[in-house]
Amino acid sequence: MSLLSESAIAKGDGTFVIDYVTVAEPEADEVLVKIKAAGLCHTDHDSLNWGKPIVMGHEGSGIVEAVGSDVKNVVVGDAVILNWATPCRKCFQCVRGNEHICENNSPVVAGANGYTEGHAHLKGTIYQGKPIERSFNIGTLSEYTLVKASAVVKNTLADMSFGAASIISCGVMTGYGSVVNSAKVTEGSSVVVLGTGGVGLSVIQGAKVSKADKIIAIDINEDRLEMAKTFGATHTILANKNDKGLLKAAQEVKKLTNNRGADYAFECTAVPELGAAPLAMVRNAGTAVQVSGIEQEIVVDMNLFEWDKVYINPLYGGCNPEKDFPKIIEHYKSGALKLEEMITRTYPLAQLDQAFEDMLAGKNAKGVIVFD
Repeated sequence: MSLLSESAIAKGDGTFVIDYVTVAEPEADEVLVKIKAAGLCHTDHDSLNWGKPIVMGHEGSGIVEAVGSDVKNVVVGDAVILNWATPCRKCFQCVRGNEHICENNSPVVAGANGYTEGHAHLKGTIYQGKPIERSFNIGTLSEYTLVKASAVVKNTLADMSFGAASIISCGVMTGYGSVVNSAKVTEGSSVVVLGTGGVGLSVIQGAKVSKADKIIAIDINEDRLEMAKTFGATHTILANKNDKGLLKAAQEVKKLTNNRGADYAFECTAVPELGAAPLAMVRNAGTAVQVSGIEQEIVVDMNLFEWDKVYINPLYGGCNPEKDFPKIIEHYKSGALKLEEMITRTYPLAQLDQAFEDMLAGKNAKGVIVFD
């Protein structure tokens, strides 16, 4: 029996509506989730301009409402965290441990199916008489969502709020994972973080968990830098908007790192012009990490690569949800990772416009939509 689900639906022309979709019962390998909270990030706002109708949202947590006959990892009533990088566990990348870049199901890997138009998995969600895609296969800005079983991980920590759980889905995992899984930051090292929004704060926390000795936060927003200190930044640098490529800020970094540069630098601004900026921050043989998913064409001064510097562009922090989500939950439980403190404000779905406005104005570390 299908049910109606109030949802935020991007129209593809830069606008959205709050309307109802019809969600079917789960097929054999599917899970129906009643969404309790959905984190917001800039990608959700970007989805307004993807040129097609889509159920919005790609961070979320909730309660299992129903499961298909083949589902073994969760049961009805389980609290779950959703995962947008749904692996098939059979393709070339999955069998090599790279489930986040699954060649069959990924919504972002070139050539992957990703449950796009015409895929059988879409039949379970109908809008105005037609199947509709869900953002990143999960569409969490909706009262209910129908997803593959591989898109949910059970949350065993009963006293974690759904809001805190929801932001693990993408922002926290991306930042934390880029440090721990991708760059493999070492104890006693120096780390620079460019941009201290939700992802940047998660990078800072990942560096703290990794026992980095020096964590240098850079931003143009003084308030955000103050916030960065509460999440583990040991030093802050207030950048100037007119500092091209943050080269002047890089000189300040060198002063803090024995005139060499940092061991690691993470770009978390999503500003294309700063795509190469972490290279200016690291020492020879240091590692620069582009975290925010810049996809535009940029010009890079190859002198920034001198010498033996490594530049990596990880997706989703190399996420393996069944392994990484429980680790994040344990760090949260021990107090080593702050999640509740990252949520600046919560909103009902009806105030999604205001939530986007606050996000774009830089008012929130993380804004979260909550459902009754």
